[in-house]
Amino acid sequence: MTVSLDARVPAGPLADKWNRHRFEMKLVNPANKRKNTIVVVGSGLAGGAAAATMAELGYNVKCFCFQDSPRRAHSIAAQGGINAAKNYQNDGDSVYRLFYDTIKGGDFRSREGNVYRLAELSVNIIDQCVAQGVPFAREYGGLLANRSFGGAQVSRTFYARGQTGQQLLLGAYQALERQIALGGVKMFPRTEMLDLVVIEGVARGIVTRNLVTGTVESHAADAVVLATGGYGNVFYLSTNAQGCNATAIWRAYKRGAAFANPCFTQIHPTCIPVSGGHQSKLTLMSESLRNDGRVWVPKSQGDKRDPRQIPEGERDYFLERKYPSFGNLAPRDIASRAAKEVCDEGRGVGESGLGVYLDFSDAIKRLGSDVIRERYGNLFDIYQRITDENPYEVPMRIYPAVHYTMGGLWVDYDLMSTVPGLHVTGEANFSDHGANRLGASALMQGLADGYFIIPNTIGNYLASHKPAKVDASHPSFRDAENAVAERTKKLLSIKGKRTVSSFHRELGKIMWDYCGMSRNESGLKHALQTIPELRTEFWRDVNVPGSGVELNQSLERAGRVADFLELGELMCIDALHRTESCGGHFREESQTPEGEALRDDAKFSYVAAWEYAGEGRSPILNKEPLVFENVKLSQRSYK
Repeated sequence: MTVSLDARVPAGPLADKWNRHRFEMKLVNPANKRKNTIVVVGSGLAGGAAAATMAELGYNVKCFCFQDSPRRAHSIAAQGGINAAKNYQNDGDSVYRLFYDTIKGGDFRSREGNVYRLAELSVNIIDQCVAQGVPFAREYGGLLANRSFGGAQVSRTFYARGQTGQQLLLGAYQALERQIALGGVKMFPRTEMLDLVVIEGVARGIVTRNLVTGTVESHAADAVVLATGGYGNVFYLSTNAQGCNATAIWRAYKRGAAFANPCFTQIHPTCIPVSGGHQSKLTLMSESLRNDGRVWVPKSQGDKRDPRQIPEGERDYFLERKYPSFGNLAPRDIASRAAKEVCDEGRGVGESGLGVYLDFSDAIKRLGSDVIRERYGNLFDIYQRITDENPYEVPMRIYPAVHYTMGGLWVDYDLMSTVPGLHVTGEANFSDHGANRLGASALMQGLADGYFIIPNTIGNYLASHKPAKVDASHPSFRDAENAVAERTKKLLSIKGKRTVSSFHRELGKIMWDYCGMSRNESGLKHALQTIPELRTEFWRDVNVPGSGVELNQSLERAGRVADFLELGELMCIDALHRTESCGGHFREESQTPEGEALRDDAKFSYVAAWEYAGEGRSPILNKEPLVFENVKLSQRSYK
């Protein structure tokens, strides 16, 4: 082991850890905060909230995003809701229950201290967002409404119809714009981070490329925060926007930041099925739909009748049959594998046979179409525009697709990576969700990290370390700029015959086939032979037209796909080494007689944190043992 994996979780009772830690932190004097510059990469919920909050505290903040506006951050795509343990429904919820559901939902592969803090802060998030004017749905009496999501038997999900992420992002965006106007935040849109600058082992800034002009610039800082989202687009087809990428965290990994649990990727069960080879992304139908929609397939193989013509007795409501306690709200990994299972049996629906029905007819009969329209109207409209089918009249067709990544850069309790001064928030880190994230918890983590955690912990870092002042004239910045320029020159000089997209699509198929919803030893070994060959061909035969001193989206994508070709290999290495099944990581060799995931707690109750060992060398595995003092390890069951 060459990197330190000290999680620095505070001692003491679980419920006291965060408050005690905050009291014991060193503080930065208000007059000294303006002497510190913090770089925030990403402007979604985690990044936007962090940038706005730290600027409100008095720090000088530089915030970067590759979109033309922070409002286009991918956080808007989280439609269904945000969890919080408010117990407004008086149905037995509590901070501890949210903590336990999250630990269990992650199949006991996450850190107790971090998860409890997340549950504890969830109640503050709702108050913050209501104060910002986020239009959460309300009950008749005026209280905020709740609905249920997967993996829980209580209603704790706050929502704004089917556009919760967008409304929460507008709240963070308004706070961010306030600080931009006041001069606390300097915003850099259309700017992509291409390298992390590390000086004497400490993160001191980033190198960026202006995506409009091609200008490469350095930005020095006293601390760096990465809030750049997940890496699901390594699969090519996913529910992520096309621009979502792993470049920021991957370049940080190659500068010394350990990458934790990269094989822990989430498959979402309610995605509109693939319609053909022309697609470059998939569209998610919110998990909230499973509150009122019932999932089923015909009982007979090859039954291609109109679903309205299939009698009730000839339908298999397989989630309700297999998981009666949770039914259609079984967690995402379990619901996804169940859908794949019935399709593999030949009972899938649609032309491809890769689909199951999500049927609202019972709910419409019970509640009326106006209530369903009020709850999910915009989601139904999206579905109809894409498929030309009216879900009020015929069942939706859905199938699992890559959605979220639980893995990410390793961070300690303070959200700092193995590179001092480099902090990582939101989906870009690994910290809270273990091997499977529960629905409506992504928004919760992003805002907890951005509004409440990083503004506290980054002050503790700055007060404790007092980093010496450096600027962009330091030789380390020049070296990083030269490395970026050399990489750009190399990509443009190849002049091959294949497009960037063709390589990305081929990589995505390899990843989906061999490291997707299920994995096995022979498939992973095949992927580990094939991916390096594809990467070699990429650097020999890719065609990147244009130049590096102008708007060049082919160049942007080429750099991102080059990183995916390396990250995909690390994901397969991680999946091969973990010879157990847990959450979204399903090894076919490790399952119960009923086909459920079978953990091996004796061998794998740890975080796998991979360390970059250099070009052409195998990554080094470091292990952070997971200690469970407050929950009992048990076979995960939703039956």
